[in-house]
Amino acid sequence: MTDRPLAGQVALVSGATRGGGRGIAVQLGAAGATVYVTGRSTAAARSPMNRPETIEQTAELVTAAGGRGIAVAVDHTDSAQVRDLVERLAREQDGRLDVLVNNVWGGDPLTVWDKPLWEQPLEEGLQLQRQAVHSHIITSWHALPLMVARRQGLVVEVTDGTADMGYRGTFFYDLAKASVIRAALAQAGDLRPHGVTALALTPGFLRSEAMLDHFGVTEPTWRDGIAKDPYFAMSETPAYVGRAVAALAADPEVSRWTGESLSSWRLAKEYGFADADGSRPDWGAYYAATRDGTPADPADYR
Repeated sequence: MTDRPLAGQVALVSGATRGGGRGIAVQLGAAGATVYVTGRSTAAARSPMNRPETIEQTAELVTAAGGRGIAVAVDHTDSAQVRDLVERLAREQDGRLDVLVNNVWGGDPLTVWDKPLWEQPLEEGLQLQRQAVHSHIITSWHALPLMVARRQGLVVEVTDGTADMGYRGTFFYDLAKASVIRAALAQAGDLRPHGVTALALTPGFLRSEAMLDHFGVTEPTWRDGIAKDPYFAMSETPAYVGRAVAALAADPEVSRWTGESLSSWRLAKEYGFADADGSRPDWGAYYAATRDGTPADPADYR
């Protein structure tokens, strides 16, 4: 495999402003791809998330990594905006789209963790579904015909947890994340006859910009956050899930994964990539070993 296995390929990463979306976009760029990075946070205006990261910054990082980053401001709950995005991409790339990553989330301010369904704000819960699930459906509806026409492509639905995961602790959040996994399975069923692969992918404990802020640390000092939450010892950078997507996109036999629910730690073993620090955090194995209170050394799972 060359160090630019995706040279000449075109990717669209929605929700690429920060976190896993940014990590995925940058790693696709490092593999040589042209990457359209979309989101609502721009140099001109912040989204309701009110964070400083922008799609322009992500595009610059993609280009610096060796690809070509193209920033496009899009609200993926707005079908007309997504239509215009896909039409622009098709026009500029001669109808080519090799990788679609549905990564829109934006649900943290809408998630309530300490109340049952009937005590949560209904409109906010429905808005979470709109942002985290409907946005994926809208984007696929507009973008998939490009892949079907060329009889090739990869769709990655980014979620939290795998298909065998139990209840995530709060109704609307659980429904959104489980729905995205099912959306990948359903798309796989529709796309299989057309040579296009669709799958779901979860990171582990993601060390996003927002999570670093939550723990009051920076990437160089992230281990200081372990004192607040021991599970933070098994966290991973956005590059880890990004490398998972890049490995999938470069795999000529990626269709074997269609319809499956995958994880960064499983794919690290499958494809041999590591996180930014050279380790391979296995969140799934560590959590399974410790969730009943059994102590375990995080170093044994990295």
